[in-house]
Amino acid sequence: MSFRVYISYAFTAALVAMAAVVSEPEARAEEDSEVSAMRIIDFAATSPTWRSINDGVMGGVSSSRMEINSGVAVFSGTVSLANNGGFASVRSLPGEYDLGRFGGLIVRLCGDGKRYALRLRTTDAFDGVSYQAMLQPPANQWQEIVVPFDSFEPVFRGRRVDDYPPLDPKDVRTFGLLVSDKQEGPFRLEIAWIGGATSTTDGVHDDP
Repeated sequence: MSFRVYISYAFTAALVAMAAVVSEPEARAEEDSEVSAMRIIDFAATSPTWRSINDGVMGGVSSSRMEINSGVAVFSGTVSLANNGGFASVRSLPGEYDLGRFGGLIVRLCGDGKRYALRLRTTDAFDGVSYQAMLQPPANQWQEIVVPFDSFEPVFRGRRVDDYPPLDPKDVRTFGLLVSDKQEGPFRLEIAWIGGATSTTDGVHDDP
């Protein structure tokens, strides 16, 4: 039987460089809820280019790629802690997304049990502050995860930025995915689509 689990995010400061600045979600069950969405990025309908940005920029040797297989985007690679590295990421090209009419995002995905950062940027600059929320789907289970915009926190090079303006969804220019937090070894995250959620309620909907 399908069900929806509601989650809230309580953020804590990361102590490791390039680590994500969030805590594990807390969950509670609630039945018979519905969240509608409008698809913003549908990998079955298009094959957008997401470029890799890994710890090679600071001397590391981690690797990543984003490939489209049978209408599903696959973010995969290997995180290495060698040479003080430890992160791998991909980022979309800048675009106009018109997210101001939504309360958050809903992502249909299948993970490997590792923690991933979903990142949004409001400028076209290569470096600078991004807005981050954490996702940790269980291994080999397709889910639709709802992430309210107010759960995204400003970060710069893995650390939370205090006294920075909250995310304004109408200004979003790029989407990104990142794996870090000393999660050494191979990783794989599949995403079917990313949509705008008309509800601001956090939630995870497992496939039956």
